[in-house]
Amino acid sequence: MARSTTLTTLALTAATLVTGTAAAFAEGEVNLYSSRHYDTDERLYSDFTDATGIKINRIEGKADELIARMQAEGANSPADVLLTVDTSRLSRAKDSGVLQAIDSDVLEARIPANLQDDDNTWFGFSQRARIIFYDKADVQDPPMDYLSLADPKYKGLVCHRSSSSTYSQTLLSSVIENHGEEAARGWAQGVVDNFARDPQGGDTDQLRALISGECEISIANSYYFARALRTDVKGLSDGIDSIGWIFPSQDAEGAHMNLSGGGVAVNAPNRDNAIAFLEYLASDQAQQYFSNGNDEFPTVKGVPLSESVAKLGTFKADDVNLSSVAKNLPVAQRIFDDVGWK
Repeated sequence: MARSTTLTTLALTAATLVTGTAAAFAEGEVNLYSSRHYDTDERLYSDFTDATGIKINRIEGKADELIARMQAEGANSPADVLLTVDTSRLSRAKDSGVLQAIDSDVLEARIPANLQDDDNTWFGFSQRARIIFYDKADVQDPPMDYLSLADPKYKGLVCHRSSSSTYSQTLLSSVIENHGEEAARGWAQGVVDNFARDPQGGDTDQLRALISGECEISIANSYYFARALRTDVKGLSDGIDSIGWIFPSQDAEGAHMNLSGGGVAVNAPNRDNAIAFLEYLASDQAQQYFSNGNDEFPTVKGVPLSESVAKLGTFKADDVNLSSVAKNLPVAQRIFDDVGWK
C-alpha cells in the first residue's frame, strides 16, 4: 500500500480529527493506529485490502503518543486497531483503557495462550528473541544465560540499553517472573557493575559497539542482527562475522521473547472489520511476511522462517505468560531506579 493511504499524521490534533476529517473515516474501513514504523509492513496492509476490499487508513506515531491521543479523543476516537511493539506498551494500552476485550475463535486457536492478554484485550503477532551477543575474538567463555551477565568475571565488558527502554523493562520483568524479585534485584545490580559504558543507544548500537571495541558483550533483539545478515546495515554488516551469539537459558526457562501485537480500540467504529484485520494478522500469509519482511519470528506455530531468521538457528523460547510478565513492570522500574541503571 502506498504512503498515500496514511490518512493523517500525529501533527493533527484530536479536535481537528473529529471535526475536520471525520467523514474520511468511512464505515467499513479500518482505522489503524500503529507504532510499527517498518516500510515492509506495507505488504500486510495491501494484502488485507486485496483479500477483503477493506481499506486501511493508517496513522503512525510513537506508542505513548498514540495511546495518549486515543485517550484524548475518547468516545469520538476513530481508532479501530492499535498496533505496537513490546509487552510493556501493550500492557500500558490496556491499563490506559484504550483497548477492549474481544472474542475470536480464530485468534484463540492460532495465537498461543502465553502470547495474548489474559482478558483478550491484546494479541501477539510476531516475536523477537532477546539474544546475548559477544566478540568472538575477545570472549572465549560467553554467558550462557541472562543471570550470568551479572558474573563479576564480565566486569567492564557489558553494553546494554537504558532502563527507559521497553526492551530493558520487559526483560527485567521476565527475570522477576522466572526467578523472583530478590534474584532480579541482584541481577540488575550485577549488570550495572559490569557495564563497559553508561547505557545508551538502541539495539543496533549495542551490536556496533562490539565491532568498535567499546564492549565485548551485549544484548539485542534477534531481528536487528538478522536484518544485518540479510541487507547492509552501516557499521554492522561489514564486521558481523566477528560477532557470536547465544540463545540464553537453554537449560532453564529459554530465551526471552519480545512481542509485537495489537488490539481493538475501545471505541472502535468498525469493530467487526477491526477483528477481521487482527485475524488476518494471524493467518499463515501474514505470519510468514512478518518473518520475510521484517526478520521476525511468527507467533503461530509451524509457519516457515525467512532465510535470515533461520540462520540464527533453533532454540528454546521462554513460554512464560507475557500477561503475567507485564504485571511486574512497576517493580522492574523500581529496581532499575534503586540500582542506578540509567
